[in-house]
Amino acid sequence: MALDDDALDLSPREAVPAAPSVRTQKRRWKPALLLVVILVFGGVVVTKFLSSAIDYYCNVDEVGVRSGCEGTRRLRVQGAVDEGSLKKAEGMTTFSMSFNKKSLDVRYDGDPGGVFQECIPIVAHGRMVNGVFLSDRIEVKHSNAYAAKNKARLDKAQAAACSLPTK
Repeated sequence: MALDDDALDLSPREAVPAAPSVRTQKRRWKPALLLVVILVFGGVVVTKFLSSAIDYYCNVDEVGVRSGCEGTRRLRVQGAVDEGSLKKAEGMTTFSMSFNKKSLDVRYDGDPGGVFQECIPIVAHGRMVNGVFLSDRIEVKHSNAYAAKNKARLDKAQAAACSLPTK
């Protein structure tokens, strides 16, 4: 039996690309959307932790003077609580603290508690608002590791503090 040339065409055909199904397109967006959400969340978390870790450490006399100790940013300020300045009323503690003959008025919402008292070196965390340092955390006693590492700074603060009354 002889085959006719017109009966069977064996030449290659042009491939017609199949249109992607709607289901395939939706699947591609889900991982991409998940990745974007994870990256945004990670960026927010990292930014939050890094910005909270950058509380500049200043002495009272450096607030508003030294670079990094501007009153517009969150600070940790070291000084000694001035004798006779400590007042507690209506759930608020106010006092002034000094370092190198410069004073700073401080307002703390609550009672610092612990061994907080006049004439001791402290570190107050917070921000300057209208010329008053609004503190939300007060550190009174430094750890032995901090004291060993920052002996000169603590000795200078202690020398500037008023003498404690004898009991």
